[in-house]
Amino acid sequence: MPATFTRYPIDVERKDTGMGGKPPVDRRSTGGGGGGDDNWEHRSSSRREPWVLLSRYRRFLLYGLAGDVMLFVALVGSFLVREGAGQLNSAHAAAWHALTMPPIVWVNTALLLVSVATMELARRPFFSEVEIMEEWLGMGRPALRRSLPWLALTLILGGLFLAGQWLAWTQLGAQGIWAGTTPNSRFFYLITQMHALHLLLGMIATIGAVGSMFFIKRVMWRQVAIDCAAWYWYTMSMLWLLLFGVLLFAP
Repeated sequence: MPATFTRYPIDVERKDTGMGGKPPVDRRSTGGGGGGDDNWEHRSSSRREPWVLLSRYRRFLLYGLAGDVMLFVALVGSFLVREGAGQLNSAHAAAWHALTMPPIVWVNTALLLVSVATMELARRPFFSEVEIMEEWLGMGRPALRRSLPWLALTLILGGLFLAGQWLAWTQLGAQGIWAGTTPNSRFFYLITQMHALHLLLGMIATIGAVGSMFFIKRVMWRQVAIDCAAWYWYTMSMLWLLLFGVLLFAP
């Protein structure tokens, strides 16, 4: 009996492939349940992951800082309303004496403004493509080396600001002006001490960010730490400018 050969479709495909035909197509599974576009989308999302994480933490920080700012705005508003009512009432007008701010407060304001610049100089290396690429490749930590001196200077300026505020309270106390002496002095002590406490928390956060640079290996988490500490510092500095203006120009 003569042998019978069956021609399978795969044989036909191989026979018909010539010089002008299409090359064989590799139909191996990509592992994602779809084509190669799925892998590309996965790689793209991985590249966007640091910025997504950073945006998320910035949003959380913004919500918290908004609450702090609203607290200070409420205190300033209540002071202005109460002062206006006291001026209209002759019985309470005598209690509202003008409060002369100690000159050291001007120096403190200048120190805090300089610290904003130093904090920004400390934050920028962690978002420079060259330094971050070297850290991703394991070629050292150039961002840390460039950032540390500016962070140290920022902490020094913050400490000088707090020391200057303490000196201002001491000078007022030497004049016999304490927190309960007049409504104006009560407002001055309350506002400046609350702001000093918030700035102290900012210094603690900055120290924590410095520690994270040594113990956290992933670059994006170090970016989150320094960025959140920097934005907190900026907010407290701008808030002090607002409070300083109220203390300076309020009637």
